[in-house]
This record gives sequence, structure tokens and C-alpha cells, in this order.
Amino acid sequence: MRTLSPTPSSPSSSTTARPAGSGRWARTGSRAVLAAVGTAVVAIAAADLLNPQYSPVTEVISRYVNGTAGWLVTTALFLVAGASGLLVALLRRAGAPRAGRWAVGVWAAGIAVAGVFPADPPGRWGRPSTSDIVHGMAASPAFLALPVAALVLHGWLARRWTRGAGALRAVLGTSLVSTAVLLVCLVDVMDGPSLGTDAVPTLVGLVERIAFGAGLAWVALAAVAASRPAVRA
Repeated sequence: MRTLSPTPSSPSSSTTARPAGSGRWARTGSRAVLAAVGTAVVAIAAADLLNPQYSPVTEVISRYVNGTAGWLVTTALFLVAGASGLLVALLRRAGAPRAGRWAVGVWAAGIAVAGVFPADPPGRWGRPSTSDIVHGMAASPAFLALPVAALVLHGWLARRWTRGAGALRAVLGTSLVSTAVLLVCLVDVMDGPSLGTDAVPTLVGLVERIAFGAGLAWVALAAVAASRPAVRA
């Protein structure tokens, strides 16, 4: 009587190796990032609408913390910081380049500190309070770090998510240009608004919103790309 011995299963058939960054955790994490970013955008837009006394063209987002429902701005900053911190975890799990992860971490930490220390009311560029100084010292490196992260990680993200490569490229270009223009505008307003007309003395608020919006778009796109399975050579 013949006995059938069980056929040994190979390690590859019994255990399916998951690429780093894939799986339920990565998908859930990317969705959380998208939800946090979307909520932050809604909160900032609501703050703009609730404060018609301020101009979004001439006033930066953080100044709105002193207006009606200023808590919306603080909430938005904490949401962005949290989403960016989660992005760092997604990138680390997926094996992204360390320099890019550190740059995203600088962005996340800077935004968090900027949320803790509120900016001064509009019109106080020349004599800032201690809170405003800390706010600016945290926000400045954050705004510089994110374009660096987008540049360093662009190739890695584009290879991981080929369908999103065009969007990543567009956001990267917008972030680099708008951040450079923002630096010019900030230097200008520190010495007194002069770029613009009498009716619109500076465009710093508009430029900051473009740079910040590009940053948020990149965070969302990077989270989606990091949650994708690694491309096997």
C-alpha cells in the first residue's frame, strides 16, 4: 500500500513577501494623510471666508489666528504637522532616501512649532512679539525644507508611482518657484511693504498660499506614492 507523502511547500509559496510600504497599514496611513490635508485646506478656506477684514492677497495665513475663529488656523497647522509626520513614517517603511525623510521631518516639526506659537496680528512686521519671532523661526526652515524634500525624493516617488509622475513634477516646479518668490516677498515686507501698488502693497499672502498649497499637494501625492508596492527590477 502506497502512502502519499505531503509535497513540501517552498518558502515562496507558503509565505508571500510584501514589498516595504505596501499592505493595509500603508493604505490606511495614506488615507489618513489625505483626510488630514483635506481638512486643513477646508479650515484655512473657512478662516479666509470668516475674516473679510483681512486680505488673503496681502496677509499670510498665520495672521488669521488673531481673527474670527482663529482656532481654525491652529487646527489646520496641527493637522498638516500630523499628516507630515505620518508621511515620514510611510516613507521610512517604504525605504525612501534618508535625506528626503529628514527634510519632511523638518517641515513637520516646523509647522507644529508654528502652530504652538501664534503669529502677531496683521500690520506688525516691524516689531514682532516673542511668539511671532519663534513662529517665524520655525516656519521659515519648514518652507525651505519641503521643496528640498520634493526635489530629493522626486525620482524615487516617480518610479514608485509612474502614473502620478506628472503631478509630482508639476507640484515640485510650483513649490520651487513659489518658495523662491515667497522669500523675496518676506524680505520685502520686513522692511515695509513696497512690492505692489497703493491698493495692494504686497502679494505675500497670495504667494504664501500658493507655496503652502503646493506643499500640501506634495504631501498628499507623496503619501499615495509611498503606499504603493515597491517596483521590482
